[in-house]
Amino acid sequence: MNEILGLDYPTLWFLVVGGVFSGYAILDGFDLGAGALHLFLKKEESRRIALNAIGPVWDGNEVWLVIGGGALFAGFPVVYANMFSAFYIPLMLFLVVLIFRAIGIEVRSKEPGKLWRKGWDVAYSISSILIALLLGIIVGNIILGIPLDENHIFRGSWLDFLNPYSILVGVTTVALFMMHGAIYLTMKTEDRLYAKLTILVKNTTIFFVVSLILVTFYTLIYLPHMTDFIAGHPSVFLLPVIMVLAVANVTRQISRRKYIFAFVSSAVVIASLLMIVALELFPVMIFAPNNPENSITIYNAASSEKSLGIMLRFAAIGVPLVAGYTTFVFYTFRGKVKLDDTSY
Repeated sequence: MNEILGLDYPTLWFLVVGGVFSGYAILDGFDLGAGALHLFLKKEESRRIALNAIGPVWDGNEVWLVIGGGALFAGFPVVYANMFSAFYIPLMLFLVVLIFRAIGIEVRSKEPGKLWRKGWDVAYSISSILIALLLGIIVGNIILGIPLDENHIFRGSWLDFLNPYSILVGVTTVALFMMHGAIYLTMKTEDRLYAKLTILVKNTTIFFVVSLILVTFYTLIYLPHMTDFIAGHPSVFLLPVIMVLAVANVTRQISRRKYIFAFVSSAVVIASLLMIVALELFPVMIFAPNNPENSITIYNAASSEKSLGIMLRFAAIGVPLVAGYTTFVFYTFRGKVKLDDTSY
């Protein structure tokens, strides 16, 4: 079996897929959070400023979702096929609200009518909340596992996905993105809107911390298999420690009004949470609780060694290019938001 740096191709491609989806969660997470908070901003000018804070970057952030889906399809076609079969209803709903969110951002300011703008404000905010909620529900069900037969075919109902744990993970995801988005908006605003957002930052941080504590206790009590890897590898215990310290640093930097550092810490929280989930599931990608031997792993779901090797070379070129473009856009549109004739 081919290896690079002591890791086989399926493991390396698993890291690529995980890294891309982590990038999406961090980048699109803050503009989803900004959308979730949109209706808390009552003034027309405040809403326009909030929209223009994410305006130059939101569509570029979603590129990471497209890359992640493509990487999953290319590297693990069995996982891709089964996820879209099992999560068909949630994913279709996800695509619908994704479209409405994009339309809400783009057409909201095309007409001056109050009813027109208010309607699209509601569509934009509700869509952002639903996207975050659905992402969390999908992750929650991946942690729980889904019933599969010996041919890796989903055997269940989409209604099974609406279970207490996955809904709790979904709410925690909404809270995390709201905190992430509030911090970002605070970095981009000033004066009265800045003052209002400093309050929203504190409230969303409390919301997230409470949600995180609840989902952590639920996981430890009812899903003991989600601690097996860390329990067997004490050195990896550093990862949840980093996550806890990052959460603590978010609160610390918020109290000091150092929002850039708070934003970096919230990004670390997102990345570390996803890494913990990935490590605890590895090498399983879709766990089958009904028959664990039917689970889909990185080995029985991966493309051929030759295909993975070729695609890894393309990924080594493509992902840094996208990361470079993202960095360039953020650098170009740095600083506080100022409204002008070209603004939303």
